[in-house]
Amino acid sequence: MSQTTAREVVRSPQVKTAGTAAPAATMPNPSRIFQTFNAFQQTAALRAAIELDVFTAIGDRQTTVEQIAQRARASERGVRILCDYLTVLGFLTKNQTHYGLAPDAAMFLDRGSPAYMGSATRFLDAPEMVRAYDHLADAVRKGGTVMGEEGTLGADNHLWVEFARSMSPLMMQPAEAIAQLVGAGKSEKCRVLDIAAGHGLFGINIARHNPQAEIVALDWPNVLEVAKENARKSGVESRYATIPGSAFDAELGNGYNLVLLTNFLHHFDPPTCERLLRRVHAALVPGGRVVTLEFVPNDDRVTPPEAATFSMIMLGTTPQGDAYTYAEFERMFRNAGFTRSEHFRQQPMPESVIISYK
Repeated sequence: MSQTTAREVVRSPQVKTAGTAAPAATMPNPSRIFQTFNAFQQTAALRAAIELDVFTAIGDRQTTVEQIAQRARASERGVRILCDYLTVLGFLTKNQTHYGLAPDAAMFLDRGSPAYMGSATRFLDAPEMVRAYDHLADAVRKGGTVMGEEGTLGADNHLWVEFARSMSPLMMQPAEAIAQLVGAGKSEKCRVLDIAAGHGLFGINIARHNPQAEIVALDWPNVLEVAKENARKSGVESRYATIPGSAFDAELGNGYNLVLLTNFLHHFDPPTCERLLRRVHAALVPGGRVVTLEFVPNDDRVTPPEAATFSMIMLGTTPQGDAYTYAEFERMFRNAGFTRSEHFRQQPMPESVIISYK
């Protein structure tokens, strides 16, 4: 992922305000409770700013309330309140009447940046995803989603087409990290199976690095249309084949040097994962590898925060999914016949890469 934006970032010094001394660490404070009760407003504010192109306007040097409101076709009062709120959250800076972009917003929320990822809100905050938490207490009682029997895992769920289209910017960095870890630049003959390919970027990126790599992508038919479109755009269409259907039922074929399991195993319980991994093991050549991309918490299950909290997404949206520790993944792969696994944390990515060997 690029570490520079396509335009000069507009920044202003943060206005400093005097504050009172922090309360003693042992003193009970309801502030965090109040903030959490109202945390939905943060999501709504960020979505609104993306929809109104506030960050892009500021990146284009339209930095006053009047300028932003005119571009967004919104009221000045509404824009002022929204921009002040985003300043409090740390996405914007403010100097007198001018707003600027904080570094994260400049990199990831300005459409002029090659690293723009504002489109992710269309999947992460889709109405179906939000509704999954309307009755979270019931999901806790049940131990899984109350969004119907399958949650988000139903065949041909339109959400996965949205995932493929809107989450691609978030996947560029891990796709490049995986290509480096598997030595794609060596240009050796390689047959790759990309399971639950989605946007297809993981396999496509390996094909871009390695002109001898042949990619086979597996996913639901409507999702594969997005992957094939991306393969055409990347110039690897002639080396990109597809298998429509379920990873648990479709004929996988064999002779693969590499199998990609990116953001997939967390949807299922360990026995189901092991059932899939046995199929994957059989499809690999001797010495073949599986590359898994996952949110992997430490054994304490509360650190690091991004990986540890991912289990809540699984509780709300899947029947039995979870965020598994490396020890749990290692056990699943060993039970499925793999000889060893290696764990790579890829800072600043919230996800880890696990490479397992047949």
